[in-house]
Amino acid sequence: MARKAGRKSAAEEAPLKLFYIFYNQERWNNWLQSLSEADFEGDGGEGVPEGVAMLYSFAEDITLSVLKIIRLWQNGRFDVEETLQKIGEVEAIVLSPLPDGPLVEMVGPIQESLLVLFAACRRFIEGDYEKDVRALVKRGRALAPDDAEQALVVAAEIGAAVIGGAACCAKYVRDDLEDPTLFDDWLAEIETMGEAMKSLKNFDEEPGEGA
Repeated sequence: MARKAGRKSAAEEAPLKLFYIFYNQERWNNWLQSLSEADFEGDGGEGVPEGVAMLYSFAEDITLSVLKIIRLWQNGRFDVEETLQKIGEVEAIVLSPLPDGPLVEMVGPIQESLLVLFAACRRFIEGDYEKDVRALVKRGRALAPDDAEQALVVAAEIGAAVIGGAACCAKYVRDDLEDPTLFDDWLAEIETMGEAMKSLKNFDEEPGEGA
């Protein structure tokens, strides 16, 4: 008996499977090795020291890797379960304990700032997030500095809105603060997320492609 017109088979409806490696332990280890050998002092000139520039690239690389997963989910390449699994795999690597030494001081703050990346991605997938970025930023800044848990909830809402296309967060990032809060750090990371999503506008992978 023929299928009814317009009805897709299970095979046609299933997301096309990919074998794309978004981030792995080797990549993380290579970054840590490079950072451990980088110069964070510079020559005293106006240029940004090599290590400081590398830290930004390090965080940006992770952000892009995770948001590629989101973009491919949007493109129907992964279902929700697969998407959350892949995000969790990257998160486990990125938030793993650091080896004793100077890297803790350098990379530890990056790990904290990236908490919002993973929280925002999950919030975006859940859907029904708030989209009034201005109100959310105001709410986040009104929280007590030590209320990190609630601040992350608010920041995740902002991040989800930005992944969904909302504008943020350059005008809210306060570079003049002598002692920025974790919420400020999360806004800076969300700004990076927004730029990453723009760069991934046409990103896609064909089934079977590798990294």
